[in-house]
Parts: sequence; C-alpha cells; structure tokens
Amino acid sequence: MLVLGPILSVRALDRRHATNTSGQPSTAKFAGMGLMRDGLLWAAENETLKSHVPRWRFVKRALRQFMPGESLADALEAATTLASNGLTTTITKLGENTSSSEQVDDVISDYLAAHDTIAAAGLDAQISVKLTQLGLDFDPDRAVRGLAALAARAEELGTWLWVDMESSEYVERTLDVYTRVKADHHPVGICLQAYLHRTAGDIEALVPFRPGIRLVKGAYKEPSSVAVTKRADIDEAFFRLGADLLAATADGVRVALASHDVPLLDRLAAAGRAIGVAPDQYEVQMLYGIRMADQYRYATDGYQLRTLISYGEEWYPWYVRRLAERPANLGFVARNILGRS
Repeated sequence: MLVLGPILSVRALDRRHATNTSGQPSTAKFAGMGLMRDGLLWAAENETLKSHVPRWRFVKRALRQFMPGESLADALEAATTLASNGLTTTITKLGENTSSSEQVDDVISDYLAAHDTIAAAGLDAQISVKLTQLGLDFDPDRAVRGLAALAARAEELGTWLWVDMESSEYVERTLDVYTRVKADHHPVGICLQAYLHRTAGDIEALVPFRPGIRLVKGAYKEPSSVAVTKRADIDEAFFRLGADLLAATADGVRVALASHDVPLLDRLAAAGRAIGVAPDQYEVQMLYGIRMADQYRYATDGYQLRTLISYGEEWYPWYVRRLAERPANLGFVARNILGRS
C-alpha cells in the first residue's frame, strides 16, 4: 500500500541501525504477529515517522476518512450531521503525555469548553480523555484533580465522561485514578482492553462501582506475557468478556462494546438476548468514518449506537493504530489517495 510502503522502508532502515556488532537484530520486536499489523504498530511509535508523515499531504487527505478535522468546530459539525441521522457521539481531543502543569491546565480548559459548547448545541455528545493528557506521567494527584473537575462538569450537564485506556504500563495507574474519582459517584466510564490477560479481573473489581465500561480489542504492541497476540484469540477474549459485561448490566454496569467486527457484535447481541439483555440496554461504539452503513443500520435496528469522533493536531499515532486494528482500512486510505472515495 502507498502508506505502508514508506513505513516498512523506514522500519527496515531502523532495524539495520538496531543490529549488534555481529550483524544480528538486537531484539525480536515483531515476533508472533502479522507483518502488516506489526509494521503499523511499530510505525505508530517511531519518532522519525512521527515527525515526517504528518507533513505529507496525501496522508492528511486520507486521514479525513477517519477524522473530520483538527478543530473542535470540525468535530462538532460532524456530530451535528450524525445527530440529524440518529447517531449519538463521543468526542476526544488527540494527544497524550503532557509534561507540565501548564499543559494540563490547557487540556482541562479545552475539555471544559467542549463540554459547554456541546451542551449549548443540544447534542448528545460525550467527552473521552486520556489520563496522560491530565499529567499522569508526572503527577498522578494532578490527574485525579483534573479528571474530577471534568467529571463534575459532566455531571452538572447530565452527561458522561469517559477515560481512554493507554498501553499496559498505564493500566494500573489509570484504574487507580478512575476508581478514586468514581468513588464520588461521578458518571464516568473507563475503557478496558480485551487482549490484556488482566482484564477479566479488572472487570470483576470494577463492578461494585457500577461503572461505565467500554470494551475494545486493544491497539498497542504488547508482549505475550501481558496480552493475547493471536487475532482469533483476541476475538474470543472480546466475546467472552463482552458476554460477561452484558450479564453485568443487571448490576448497574453501563456497557459499551466498541468494535467494527460486525459478526462478533452480532454474536454478542445473540448472547445478550439469550440472557434477556436487549440491544437497547447497551451501546455499540464505532469510529467516525468506518462502517458507517452498519452504524446507521444498528441505530435503525434499535441499538444504542455511538460514534467516536477525534480531533486535534497530534493525530499521527492514533491514526496509525486505527489502521493496525484493522489493516483492511488501508484500502480506504489508498482510495482516498487516488481520489476515488
């Protein structure tokens, strides 16, 4: 593919520089997964690509398949259009790993303004935030205060706030911040990743908090000691945990199944019906620009369908991880580049 080619070329160059004196690779970074997904996950974190790819016009043009624009106004315009067609939304500003209190203050101000703008527009649109945007790397207590402020504003406005999950090294810290804020009964939900070995235990521990839980398959490069790595096994983990969550709706858990895997979602819908959980008792969540026909179909069929809309200038790592989640999305990119979509 036109985007993957440069990525793999730089990857090959990077691996040559990463060899030891015997000429052998210093690490086996990509063992056990498909070349395409491995290359994309590697590319999401590669500093050379991070600095160069966002400048390429054809990549920015292809990006519009998955992101309506870089500003909040762009996101809200897309949310308004989707609302007119019966879809609710979640909005998130891209970027992570702030390094100063001033940056955290800016993020919180942006999100508070987004809350107010959404409310003024009368949209059913919620906010999702990464805790590394709120200072988790350098001051966890600052992250607690920031999340509590955003959750309190969401509660005032009668809506929910969501916490995105990042790579496995952040899971324990993210859950600690989340439970501290959720203990005050704020309407705040958390994203959990099905491919992590620990997730079943995390769900069990969270249920007493009556949380919102958004289940995703997982989009970071993780070792087999931490996560399931085979695609079929990840799918089965998502099904098993998704079925457990549907059962937990009886305990007051708000459930969101976030995937573009329609056959898997349909399997879970059947499992839910078998235990008396109807499609309107949980959410299906998908990304803006992906499987839109299915999104409209689910909404028409009585599901709660929520579309995640991203905005912001720091889109590169997010964008490449989205491609890695479903490498077939590279076809969308190629058609955009060639001007046929």
